[in-house]
Amino acid sequence: MSRPAKPETVLVVTATEQLSPTMIRVSFRSEDLSAFSSSVFTDRYVKLSIPQGPGSTEDAPVLRTYTALNPSVEDGTLDIDFVVHGTEGYAGPWAVAAEPGDTLVALGPGGAYAPDPEADWHLLAGDETALPAIRAALAALPADARGYAVIDIPAPDHEQPLDHPEGVEVTWLVTGDHTHHAAQDAEGHEQILLTAIRDLKWLDGRVHAFVHGEAAVTMHGIRPYLLKERGVPKADVSISGYWRRGRTEETFREWKRELADAESV
Repeated sequence: MSRPAKPETVLVVTATEQLSPTMIRVSFRSEDLSAFSSSVFTDRYVKLSIPQGPGSTEDAPVLRTYTALNPSVEDGTLDIDFVVHGTEGYAGPWAVAAEPGDTLVALGPGGAYAPDPEADWHLLAGDETALPAIRAALAALPADARGYAVIDIPAPDHEQPLDHPEGVEVTWLVTGDHTHHAAQDAEGHEQILLTAIRDLKWLDGRVHAFVHGEAAVTMHGIRPYLLKERGVPKADVSISGYWRRGRTEETFREWKRELADAESV
């Protein structure tokens, strides 16, 4: 049985803004954002149909997944923050060159996480690819929320202003190069974020966690710590990889399927 087709929304660029050396916010409008009317998740995402650009031998666009921020069905507006590493990939270069009037087709939205207001405290962690969803989660937390947000960035000038409850401690963790082809040892990078999370004072009561970013860091490092060592129930943890070092999104999806198959045995 085939899956139902996801709604398609035509997005028109209205403005761009440089948020950090490697992040660009593209603001869009649409004549119809009704697909977002029932979206309650702070990790809501869309699959963007990105043209492959001049010089490509392929005509078909590629699909890339991004968090959709601040959707207003009434106003027909939303924002998407793109991580850009020079000319690497398709979506980043498209965002750098985007001008008002340019269009993209978005499929979705999907999503699975929103911070539980009944939780005693919250743990949000990830790299720049998870920062848009972490930003949305922080904005959705009640004013008296407690917890931590740990954000992995390549350099100090990549910090961004974040609105967050006073009881949530935000840590910017400078870990160096985040590109897909970085020479930095992946296992060493994995340990830096895990160590930072281990060093946090574990608070009393029930935690609700959102941890996303590079797959080896999240799945091989942090997930066992939360689920096995700390005994956090799976239902209270949203954790997966948004990308995998050394892989395109297409081959990353294959890696995720292989991981899921291996764990189901």
